[in-house]
Parts: sequence; structure tokens; C-alpha cells
Amino acid sequence: MCIKYGPMSLSRLASYLASADTDQIRWKLVWEFSEEYRWEAAETRLGLLMDEPGPVGDARWDVLLAALAEHLLAQADLAPPAWVDARVLHHAWFPADLAIHRAGALAWAPAAFRKHDVYLSVHDLSGA
Repeated sequence: MCIKYGPMSLSRLASYLASADTDQIRWKLVWEFSEEYRWEAAETRLGLLMDEPGPVGDARWDVLLAALAEHLLAQADLAPPAWVDARVLHHAWFPADLAIHRAGALAWAPAAFRKHDVYLSVHDLSGA
């Protein structure tokens, strides 16, 4: 039996997030996606972000996926797909539990995340 490797897309990440039992596992999955994305060739990366992911079952995580796509595409100086515009929270989400981390998130949240009302530090993205 031969298993073919394929990089994780946001759509596949959404399905993993939907089946995860805890936020801790969800953050590990986001970190895994980020690591895989970082090591993919530039011509492969775009395809991982363009298809709209299915619902996770929690609006916060659905919006996080939109913010992540927009953030990563902005780093490549590319416009986000149209599906990200509809995914915005009505109340700010601070994934960090500690107030000190929330202050850092206010100061250091990337623009794409602030636009979607998700406040986490850019430093949190490298170690999600």
C-alpha cells in the first residue's frame, strides 16, 4: 500500500478542527498547518488557501481560518478570496487566557486578524 503525501489545505484543516475535542488540539492542528504551509513551494501555497473551508461548528474557528488565509496571502502580496469577507466575528475574540497576553494581542495582532475581530499576537501564530 502506497500513501501519497499531500499538503494540508484550509479545507482539510477545517474538517480536522471540526472533529477535534478541545481547543488545545485545534491550536496544534493550526500550528501543523502553518508549518506545512511554510515549507511548501510558493506555487503550491496559493492552492491551499483559495477553496472555502466547510464549517468547523464554532464561529470563532471559522473566522480564524478566514483571517489566516487573508494573512498568509497578504504576505505574498495577493488578494484574499471572496469567501473571507463574510467571516467576521461580532465580538472580539482573544484566544489567550491571560490578560497580559491579551494586551500583547491588541498590540501585535496582524491586520488580517484584527479585521476579522480575532486578536492574537503574530508571535502566537508561529507557535500555535
